[in-house]
Amino acid sequence: MNRKPWQKLISIPLSLLVSAPAFALTPPRNPEQIEECDILIVGGGLAGAGAAYEALLMGKTVCLTDITDWVGGQISSQGTSALDERSTQRQELFFPRGYLEFRDNIAKFYGKLNLGECWVSASCFLPKDADTILERQLVEAAKKGRGKLKWFPNTVIKDVQVETLEGAGTGQQIVSAIALRHEAQPNTPPLNSEPLSQIIEDAYTYEDSSRLKKTVIKFVPPNNGKTEGKADWIVIEATETGEIVGLTDIPYRLGIDPISAYEPSSSSRTADPYCTQGFTYTFAMEKTATPQPQPEPEFYQQYAPYYSYELERLADFDLVFTYRRIYKAQPSERVTFGGIGFTKPTPGDISMQNWTWGNDYRPGTSEDNLIYTRDQLQQRGELEPNGWMGGLRTETLFKGEQNAIGFYHWLVAGTTDSQLGDGVKKPNPNHIFLKGFDSPMGTAHGLSKYPYIREGRRIIGRPHYAHPNGFTINEVDISRVNYDDEYYRQTLTPREYRRLRAILAGLEGFGVITGEVSPEDAVKRSRSTIYPDSVGIGHYAIDFHPCMAESPHEKPGNIEREGERRGQGQAYPFQIPLSAMIPQKIDNLLVAGKSIATSHIAAAAYRVHSFEWSSGAAAGTTAALALDKGILPYEFTEGFAFRNTHLRDLRELLVNNNNPIQFPNTSIFNQDWDGWR
Repeated sequence: MNRKPWQKLISIPLSLLVSAPAFALTPPRNPEQIEECDILIVGGGLAGAGAAYEALLMGKTVCLTDITDWVGGQISSQGTSALDERSTQRQELFFPRGYLEFRDNIAKFYGKLNLGECWVSASCFLPKDADTILERQLVEAAKKGRGKLKWFPNTVIKDVQVETLEGAGTGQQIVSAIALRHEAQPNTPPLNSEPLSQIIEDAYTYEDSSRLKKTVIKFVPPNNGKTEGKADWIVIEATETGEIVGLTDIPYRLGIDPISAYEPSSSSRTADPYCTQGFTYTFAMEKTATPQPQPEPEFYQQYAPYYSYELERLADFDLVFTYRRIYKAQPSERVTFGGIGFTKPTPGDISMQNWTWGNDYRPGTSEDNLIYTRDQLQQRGELEPNGWMGGLRTETLFKGEQNAIGFYHWLVAGTTDSQLGDGVKKPNPNHIFLKGFDSPMGTAHGLSKYPYIREGRRIIGRPHYAHPNGFTINEVDISRVNYDDEYYRQTLTPREYRRLRAILAGLEGFGVITGEVSPEDAVKRSRSTIYPDSVGIGHYAIDFHPCMAESPHEKPGNIEREGERRGQGQAYPFQIPLSAMIPQKIDNLLVAGKSIATSHIAAAAYRVHSFEWSSGAAAGTTAALALDKGILPYEFTEGFAFRNTHLRDLRELLVNNNNPIQFPNTSIFNQDWDGWR
């Protein structure tokens, strides 16, 4: 079978690469394996791990799946093993208990928390070790809580069965899920020999191929579900792109939201589902004592017009190398550049690269977007029974892989800079690109097993008295942006502007709406929105890696989508309301991680390591308690929060288990949260 042009092998000495052919949809096969679980968690990233950890401690049988063979997502299979944390939260060590345990386990494993002496984080470490540490932690949680962990690596969900059952709510529940677990065929290279783009279509196809052997697994509730109208099990969506959200076709958003009083810094008057934040294939590189051969990949010139240090204050190779250095081989002197201090790189040091104008790949049009929209899924047949193929554009994955390898070559041999001009970038040949199954990324090709995804499909929560069109966390709920800027008065309609000022006015908001209080005279709150159903916390800046304006991403002279960075900046410490985790339509589905109900701008803060864990811990606890109580997750949010005894029990359980649901001194009685920077 002829390969498509984008399926050619990446032209770099990666001797174990093989190519995967394009696959047509194939008919389903009967399950060869039946697995019962109290809780099915789809996605083994930090949200999935946090959910599994808490559910196991509550004695549940947990089935945990992931497309890769590593647990941990961002910290392992995606290679971003540098914990994104706000300094104030870190100083107080105010994190969920499982996340704190993971940090402690890193320190015990290495004898130090920051193995790489990186300067972006208090903890940088090797992705392969993160998988080992976290898997051990989950095994110990199962022992301690007398739960049972069923771990299914190299496994994707192919289909789910949704039925209407008697009872309250919508009545619709997931009653089973079909998964495909793949392994390498005999006499072929091990898994992780080729990048994701070369194998993903095969992984979602029922039939065995010359490369992969598949096992069809059916996940079901214990005893195949015997309880009328109530949840016999809970399914938790914790994938990186919102796969179960797309597959079940529940209401969701993707990309930019239209400008409004709730999303006043939006870059568009209309929704744009094609512009999501960029994704990144990370890689590791090691400093050597002598110059190394640096052959130019055949595709390098295609991507070279994109690469840049981005800012003059960052235009120093050693600064970039140590930014996410994940291994420090020997002590060295401390130096500074642009006011930033770091220890000088020495031979043997290993750096992980995750750079905006580098290995970020940032498509933003209908021709190249990574995550297919609903219309695109429908056109491709992925919403048909057994039609799901992962919901990602394989060609764009492939180009992201090339772009990442090209960035390595730019770092060590490049002399151009797309943002700063000529004369800035110098060659740095004393490095090698690390690859192999014992390398930090655990792959023969050296790229991360899965790209770091910053934004996926975001659910629209159930209608609420304050959210009649469905619950969403918006920009104005968390941002410290100066809304006094004249831009907002000029850009918003008079009605939208008055509404914005009313939202920010808190208790005076009604007076602003009615005209009794001038928008300018209303006292603005200096805090995030407080939610009566908060079940977790997060704190990080609204951090954008915007899509590019034109296609392809690497087009010479291309620029970021205009206005996308307007909403970025500092955020107040924020909460994770349970309403953001409960989707419409399906009653026994909970959503954790990047697919909770946030706007495009809010999602840029709700995406980092500790938030993912906190949302996962909340989902795992909610699922386990719902099963214990014999209720469905949405019942925790019914009616007024202060009258809901189920919600009270859940929040008390979370707090008692050292999973915080609000930051200290951030109650409704404290309007000034400036201490939490």
